[in-house]
Amino acid sequence: MDITPAPIDPATAYRAMLARDPRFDGRFFTCVRTTGIYCRPVCPARPPKPENCRFVVSAAAAQAAGFRPCLRCRPETAPDMGAWNGSSNTVRRALALIEAGALDTGNVEALGDRLGVGERQLRRLFRQHLGASPVAVAQTARVLLAKQLIHDTSLSMAQVAFAAGFGSVRRFNETFQALYQRPPGALRRRKTAAGGPLRLHLRARAPLDWDDLLAQIAAQADPVESVSAGRYQRHFDVGSVSVTRHDTDRLTAEITLSSLDTLPRLLAALRRRLDLAADPAAIAAVLATDPALVAALAAHPGVRVAGDWHCPSDTIDTSAWRPWGAYAARYRALISGGSHAVAA
Repeated sequence: MDITPAPIDPATAYRAMLARDPRFDGRFFTCVRTTGIYCRPVCPARPPKPENCRFVVSAAAAQAAGFRPCLRCRPETAPDMGAWNGSSNTVRRALALIEAGALDTGNVEALGDRLGVGERQLRRLFRQHLGASPVAVAQTARVLLAKQLIHDTSLSMAQVAFAAGFGSVRRFNETFQALYQRPPGALRRRKTAAGGPLRLHLRARAPLDWDDLLAQIAAQADPVESVSAGRYQRHFDVGSVSVTRHDTDRLTAEITLSSLDTLPRLLAALRRRLDLAADPAAIAAVLATDPALVAALAAHPGVRVAGDWHCPSDTIDTSAWRPWGAYAARYRALISGGSHAVAA
């Protein structure tokens, strides 16, 4: 069932922005009418006046409205809300398929067919839940990934273009010129060491129980994965990825790929596997209504549930999907002293 999400309360959003409250990071973005820029609520810049603010639920909505990303707070580094954005089962499934490249090789009509809904209905749901069309969501994801690669790696601009999913360097250059009003190369503010694996930071909403997440993965005994000394590793046909904890809300991923155009799908799979879109505050609020779980929530804040590396099949019926059962099961396993993994 698709339920209309609660609208953003401007007064609450403005207070969160003034406080630079990290709990709201990724939940909304502030579009500033006087500058044409959109920011994360934790942006260090001087806050705009309330009458100059417009609050939207996604970066795609901000860019579709004609705002460009802030170069200070870097919206590409905001925590990913993913399936937590809104409450539409259809939108959740569509986002998973878009991350897997559905719109790279097909159109919105074909995506709707895979989901069992019409093109117009799919567009309406995306507008309702994300404030932007499916194509705008896909394009924004490409732009923000490219911006992160420009900032954090030594890849050439041509390599960045293909790694982020742009079909051509020309299209990449035109998009960045239009959005940032400067060529992509002008956004590279510092030199990074050349050679070696790609090194990217992945944002997670704090708290994050990294040790327990690794314990779940180790218990699943997947032959292509390994866990050792706080490090997660996975090997696949075109390369490998290694992830360690960087700080309270960031992981560091070191990625080796023989073909850079597979990077977007790899990152989407990695976020699913490590449950990086989870909202620990929402999880705790729901599970705290069960008296049996209160002590475990206090003892193990930020528990995640290891997800499936592979994109869910089009045919899986997730209409009754709710994350709470999987997290409750994990907490119950911790209470009993078990370490068995629980699949999302």
